[in-house]
Amino acid sequence: MKNINGTDYHGFTVDKFIFNKREAFVIRPHTATSEAKWIWRAEFLGGFDTVDIEMLNRGYFLAYYKISNMYGSPAAVALMKQFYDMVVATFHLNPKVIILGFSRGGLYAMNFARQYPTAVSALYLDAPVLDIKSWPGGLMTGIGAAAQYAECLECYDLTTTTVLAFAENPVDNFDFLTRHKIPIAVVAGDDDDVVPVKENCQLLIDYCRSNQLINMYILKPDCAHHPHSLSDPMIVADFLTQYA
Repeated sequence: MKNINGTDYHGFTVDKFIFNKREAFVIRPHTATSEAKWIWRAEFLGGFDTVDIEMLNRGYFLAYYKISNMYGSPAAVALMKQFYDMVVATFHLNPKVIILGFSRGGLYAMNFARQYPTAVSALYLDAPVLDIKSWPGGLMTGIGAAAQYAECLECYDLTTTTVLAFAENPVDNFDFLTRHKIPIAVVAGDDDDVVPVKENCQLLIDYCRSNQLINMYILKPDCAHHPHSLSDPMIVADFLTQYA
């Protein structure tokens, strides 16, 4: 995590506190929108954060709850809901939030949205993990990550055998998007061998397009898993501002 010193994030005021024994952050815009709109960074606060900064400039609050290394598991989603309820009540934020899911943050964003779709106004997913068999499993074409895979399986109470039949990945459950019409922006690199596009976000975009869902897809040529996001955040920020 970078650019956080307890009081300042790129010149914005930070409320840093402990919630349920975990670090939490609410970053305030200089002038908030009249509806107290907000974005929620699911993972990696401060990483490739051009869109985060632009949304702050547009009057959105930015929140982050540090539940790292839980891989969007049911226990992680339960903690997210507790945090969501608390910040909406305490900071008087809008009950609809835009969730930003970068890399493994895609698991958190999609699993929370599936469980609590009426709380989500839009999703911005950047090189998102949408199948734990793809990453950290590396069971298809990606390189995988052995230590993280073992940790992930434990979080989901799975084994290397039972994970093969696991059907609670985001890629297995896109139907809620059709029912709730959640707009989605996706940015990814076409040469990502960590979280391969064809095993993850391409499946999501194909679903959105087949079901006439509002979506934006930016596939960066000759780009690997890093760098995330875009140097110019305006196209993503404009999409989120217009459709969320």
